[in-house]
Amino acid sequence: MSKKQLPEQWAQEQKAAKATQVAFDLDEQFQYSIRKAALDAGVSPSDQIRTILGLSVSKRPKRPRLTVSLNAADYAQLAEKYDLAPDNQLEIKKRVLDDLVNFVDTDQT
Repeated sequence: MSKKQLPEQWAQEQKAAKATQVAFDLDEQFQYSIRKAALDAGVSPSDQIRTILGLSVSKRPKRPRLTVSLNAADYAQLAEKYDLAPDNQLEIKKRVLDDLVNFVDTDQT
């Protein structure tokens, strides 16, 4: 299949794959200000930077989510906390979600 025969979505993904991520080492206060502005605007820090620079921002809907990387030792520690088997990752994730929701509920009151 030639490039011209690629579906439009593939062509867009191919363009995105050619993009280069650029990282900036900024003072903590500058990073905080940009992240806070992004949070207040309901956008990602990357989109906030694009806005500051006068670049276009994608209009595609994004799933609002928080992420954390967990390794085997983290799962073992959480399994002990929740009295679960370390390989029961789905139930551990559910309990973590409960803890996060409880954190927000407690913080809001």
